[in-house]
Amino acid sequence: MKHGGARPAEHRDEPPVPGGSLTALLAGATGLVGGECLRKLLASERYSGVIVVTRRDMGEHARHPRLRQYVTDFAQLGELRPRLRAHHVFCALGTTMRKAGSRRAFREVDFEYALRLAQLARLEGATHFSIVSAVGANARSPFFYSRVKGEVEDALLGMNWPSLAIFRPSLIAGARAESRPLERVSEGLLRLAPAAWQPVAAAEIAAAMLAVALDSPPGVTIVESRDIAGRARAGTAEAGHYCDD
Repeated sequence: MKHGGARPAEHRDEPPVPGGSLTALLAGATGLVGGECLRKLLASERYSGVIVVTRRDMGEHARHPRLRQYVTDFAQLGELRPRLRAHHVFCALGTTMRKAGSRRAFREVDFEYALRLAQLARLEGATHFSIVSAVGANARSPFFYSRVKGEVEDALLGMNWPSLAIFRPSLIAGARAESRPLERVSEGLLRLAPAAWQPVAAAEIAAAMLAVALDSPPGVTIVESRDIAGRARAGTAEAGHYCDD
């Protein structure tokens, strides 16, 4: 499936970063997985700086000396393009149908915003892109949620990233700011399900994303839900590239 504008016509390959260390660009830092990504990125010795684009101010969390926060309307993200230069991009954007209020609004966040981030970052020289998708993502799915996730995966595949990582978790477990009683019930039930459908901790998803980004394997890496925890453990054990607290 082709999407207009999904393939940038030009790009820079090596963002200049003082000292040769890495810079990360993160979207979705106020969410469950994004928040864990932010914590691990700031704890990592491999990243000299973290750029966060967000729709709302993160307050005290944005005061870290290695963090640059840009509060923006994602529909206007292009205005920030020169400030989005990073080596690795972490996309943890996502909403729910209940929060979005309509299919159009849901697609805007989960497809349009994610793809716009990828396009701009690639134009500015990013070489690795990690995204949180979902188990069952498929552009031909009869289910709207899975179909949108599959469509954004296809669009990213068409951009020829040097290194692209797609993570497909089942239900994401963790302490959320907002109440989601139905998800808590589902989480309990899914713990009895086959491995492919069991809940995955947000911290494990973030750790796996960081591990794969630091490795930056060429081409496309798809990490299914049942493999996320293993990726997280292996990445931590092999390198100790970040020290979690």
